[in-house]
Amino acid sequence: MYQPAESLTLANARLVLSEGLRAIAAGQPEIDLSRLATVDSSAVATLLAWKRAAASRNAPLALKNAPASLQSLAGLYGVADLL
Repeated sequence: MYQPAESLTLANARLVLSEGLRAIAAGQPEIDLSRLATVDSSAVATLLAWKRAAASRNAPLALKNAPASLQSLAGLYGVADLL
């Protein structure tokens, strides 16, 4: 199961996005977010892009163990229910 490193911010969002998209293309149904300690709005955008990619393949994608900071950002942007 794909698991991003400790940070998902603008500085590394493209790399993390690509890695997650490869995992989704390989058929992984879950991404474990438990190691994320530092996030910004780029993290929310990345997760939404992963969800769109999985949906375009008609595949489920569960985002597991999202840290409170990421949940808070998703709530702030009004997309918590999408994630």
